[in-house]
Amino acid sequence: MRTFLAAISFLTIIPVTSKVPPGRAAMFFPLVGAMLGAAGAGLLIAASLVLPPSLAALIAVAFWTVISGVLHEDGLADVADAMRAGRTREKMLAVLKDSRIGTYGAVAIVLSLVARWQALEHVPAARILLVCIVAQAVPRAAMVALAWLSRPSGDGLGLAFSSSLTTTGALIAIAQGIVASMLLGWRPGLLILAGAYLIVRGARTYFYKRIGGVNGDCLGATEQLLEIFILILFASKQIYEL
Repeated sequence: MRTFLAAISFLTIIPVTSKVPPGRAAMFFPLVGAMLGAAGAGLLIAASLVLPPSLAALIAVAFWTVISGVLHEDGLADVADAMRAGRTREKMLAVLKDSRIGTYGAVAIVLSLVARWQALEHVPAARILLVCIVAQAVPRAAMVALAWLSRPSGDGLGLAFSSSLTTTGALIAIAQGIVASMLLGWRPGLLILAGAYLIVRGARTYFYKRIGGVNGDCLGATEQLLEIFILILFASKQIYEL
């Protein structure tokens, strides 16, 4: 139970206390993500009773952003600010440590919010619960996979997470992500897994090239990319023909 509470504490702003290191709590990251997805779907469905679909979808995305303490969006923004073309590795690492958000970071957050909002609006109502669960569970499993497969860069949260992450915990989280990806059928599930593999593999290669490893911001940015991918995938009408 303490490990599960630690996962909630790390991934949300819910005031629970646990002294378990974040890496040890990683085995429950997809489960916490699934719970957030179900809660967001509930809010969307309830809001749809009195509001247009667009506003209901916006409420769900806003809930995910707020309940997570803008954790993943902050990582995306920091990566966007830091890894501009022409910057040295030392400069990028310095920007990643800076808590301020620049122009590139602000644009990245806006694009992420708009992409998820508009994609979620076009997900069929009959699939909304499972899609929301998948879209929140699989990216958090991917975060764990990326941390497990990568060497840490810097001495911040990413190092603390990676150093306490065990192979057993990582495999449990990845297994949960695989199960979650299959909730809407094995064919869409295979597309999700293929996309997750390419995003994680591409992110790892890119971050190694730019900063020599992966830090906490890199994990957050990867989560955002995969969440966007999954929601856009299920906003596409063609996915339901598989």
